[in-house]
Amino acid sequence: MRIAFVSPNREHLPDPVLPLGILYMMSAVGNEHEKTLIDLCFEVEPLVVLAEQLAAFRPELVAVSMRNVQNADYTDTGSVLDWYDEVLRTIRAVTSLPVVMGGGGFSVIPDELMTRFALDYGITGEGEQPFAQLVARLAAGSRDTGGIRNLLGGSGTALIGGLQRHDFLNLNQNVRPAREWADPRYYEHSGIASIQTKRGCAMSCEYCTYPLIEGRAIRQRVGEQVTDEWEAMLAASPAISHVFIVDSVFNLPPHHAREVCESLIRRGNRTPWTCYLNPVKFDQELADVMARSGCAGVEIGSDSGTDAGLQKLRKGFTTEKIRETSRVCRQAGIRDCHTFILGTRGETIADVERSLDFIEALDPYSAILMAYKDDREAVDPALAAELGAFRSRVLEAIEQRARPRQRWVVPSLGLRFNHRLFNALRRSGLRGPLWQHGSAA
Repeated sequence: MRIAFVSPNREHLPDPVLPLGILYMMSAVGNEHEKTLIDLCFEVEPLVVLAEQLAAFRPELVAVSMRNVQNADYTDTGSVLDWYDEVLRTIRAVTSLPVVMGGGGFSVIPDELMTRFALDYGITGEGEQPFAQLVARLAAGSRDTGGIRNLLGGSGTALIGGLQRHDFLNLNQNVRPAREWADPRYYEHSGIASIQTKRGCAMSCEYCTYPLIEGRAIRQRVGEQVTDEWEAMLAASPAISHVFIVDSVFNLPPHHAREVCESLIRRGNRTPWTCYLNPVKFDQELADVMARSGCAGVEIGSDSGTDAGLQKLRKGFTTEKIRETSRVCRQAGIRDCHTFILGTRGETIADVERSLDFIEALDPYSAILMAYKDDREAVDPALAAELGAFRSRVLEAIEQRARPRQRWVVPSLGLRFNHRLFNALRRSGLRGPLWQHGSAA
C-alpha cells in the first residue's frame, strides 16, 4: 500500500519542531508498505508542493498530522484551522482516496475536526497500534474497521477520553521514530533534536490535554534503551548540539528520571539537554544527577503565582514548592524557565497582579507569560468572545510589568518572541532553546 504522510505544521516560533509523532507512525506500519513524507514546514509554496508530490506519488491513503490547535504565540486558533482547511482541500483536489488525521491537536477536539474536514478516519491519542491496524485492514481490501480502538470513522469504535484503557503500548517494545525521513534543516536551524523517555501523565491539571493524548497511565522506557536511541540520533546528524526530552513531565516518576540520567552518565554524555519539569517530587538529589548527566535547563509549568490559583488549577503543589524548585535548580547549576498562564477561569485582574508580584520576587532565570486561551475557542465563537475581552485586560497588565524585565517573554505580545529576534540569534550561532541564553533572547 502506498501511504503519503503529510506534516502541515509550519510554525517557526520559537523554532521549527521535528514532527516526531508522524515519524513514529511511519515506523509503526513497517517496511512492507511504500511510504513518503510530505513535510511542508520549510516550503515556500507549500500547497503547490503538496499537490505535486501527491500527484507524483499516487497514494492509496493520506495520513495527516495535526500537532497543535493554537499557534505558538497563543494569539490565534482560527488561522491554524483555516490553514488545515486549505491543506485538506488541496489533498481532495488530487485524490478521492481515504484521508486519516491524528496528532496531539486533533485529539483535543476530534469530533469537531472530523466534521469540519470531512475526514474518512481519525485517530485519537496514541496512534501506533490503531494506525497500523487501519493500514492492515485497508491494504487487505477491507473497509471493516470494527474493534480498532481510538479510531473515528468507518465502523471503528472511538474511545475518546478513555483514560483507563489497559491496551497502551509497552514502550520498550515500540518502534523508534523513523528519523531517516527528518528534514536536516530542523537540526541545522536550532541544533535541537527531540526524544521521548515515557508517555502518560498522572497529574490532574485543570486545563491540560496531555491525558487526552497519552492517557494517565505512565509507561516508561528502560534507561539504557533511551540512551541507545540518544547516541544513534547524535551519530546520525552532526548538526545536533542539544536534546529536548519531550515527555509531558520528565521527573515523574523520579526513579525513572534518575535511571535515564544515570544511563547517560555511564555513557559519558556530553550533549546538553532540556526537559519539562514539575515541582512535585523534585529535590536536590535528583537535580544534581540531572545536572551531571548534561541537563542545562528545565521548563516548569508553574502556571500561577497564588496558592488559590494553583489549587483551582489542580496543580498539586504550592507557591512555596515553586520557590524551592527554583532554589534547587540554582544550586545544581540548572537554568529554570517558568511558564505562567494568567487570567484563567474565575481569576480577576487583582489575582493576575498578585501572580506578577510573585514572579518578580521569584526572579527565575526566565519566565514565559501567557494569557489563558481555551483550545475550544477554535470551534466555539461564543466562548472565544467571552474569554477574549478579559484576555485583553490580562495582557495589558502583563505588558506593563514585563516590558522592563529582560528575561520575561510574552509570546502573544511579541515581547522577546518574534521572528526577527530569533532569526538574528540563530544567525549569530546560538543553539539550543533560546531562553537559556538569557538577556540575548
